[in-house]
Amino acid sequence: MAKKVLSGIQPSGSLTLGNYIGAIKNFVKLQQEHECFFMVVDLHAITVAQDPAALRENSQSVAALYLAAGIDPKISSVYMQSHVPQHAELGWILTTLTAMGELERMTQFKDKSSGKDSVGAGLFVYPSLMAADILVYNADLVPVGEDQKQHLELTRDLAGRFNHRFGDFFTVPDPYIPEVGARIMSLDDAGKKMSKSNPNPGSYIALLDPPDVIRKKISRATTDSGREVVYDPANKPEISNLMSIYAECSGLSLQQIADQYEGQMYGGFKKNLGEVLVATLEPLQQRYHEIRSSGMLEDILAEGAERARSVASQTLTEVKERMGFLPYR
Repeated sequence: MAKKVLSGIQPSGSLTLGNYIGAIKNFVKLQQEHECFFMVVDLHAITVAQDPAALRENSQSVAALYLAAGIDPKISSVYMQSHVPQHAELGWILTTLTAMGELERMTQFKDKSSGKDSVGAGLFVYPSLMAADILVYNADLVPVGEDQKQHLELTRDLAGRFNHRFGDFFTVPDPYIPEVGARIMSLDDAGKKMSKSNPNPGSYIALLDPPDVIRKKISRATTDSGREVVYDPANKPEISNLMSIYAECSGLSLQQIADQYEGQMYGGFKKNLGEVLVATLEPLQQRYHEIRSSGMLEDILAEGAERARSVASQTLTEVKERMGFLPYR
């Protein structure tokens, strides 16, 4: 029996090359062997203030990029989180099983709330909603980055807590973390993850960046001292990050790249990397614009949400019955 996979990306800003390599490329692979649910997590996005027009545009953009990258809506459910109300209802139920101390220990909450005079309660209980996202489908595998592993551990704890109190029901999910490409770092500081929230646009490649912008960003990317193109994350983190990007987008191994540029300086390597990225992203960008102009996105999201709701509603009905809620007739 195929395993269930659940993941999602927030519609808060432009998706980056890091999102593509670290997440979306793996989504495309996973759908070939598993039952997949891929959300645009708009409910999570509003844990911080969002401009309504920007939220609508970004939501459509993320969904279209899923499809442009190769996620097939015929075999994967692609939908908006807010179109499946069972997420929010189970999220509330799970907050009643979550201790304050568990939420206070979440490093993402500490990071995002640091230095702020006022923090919304939604940001605090975000991990309980993330747990609901996963458990409402009884997902087996959850593709997560290092920054989300703590949230998944809480999900596993909540599944076990519910099962202990109300009888075995929830699947305890496992993380899916690919060995290569799971963490693409910033172009201006390889000590930080590439992020669309970075105020410096030169620190990331946006998936919809024009070719000349891509070339310019790579040409200006930070490099280590020395001239050798060698993969050595400890001593040469900047060039190692660029080599990882090159490998992911070209299909070459890190050793093949090192051999190809042996005895050469960084200039030629970076110029060729820029062309590799342009060749990778131009077809995706073309498909993206075709999808946005076709008018089919709304129907795809509706169909995906309908499939997701059919699974989520069964889960929620069983949860409420086990907990003692009266059935709705």
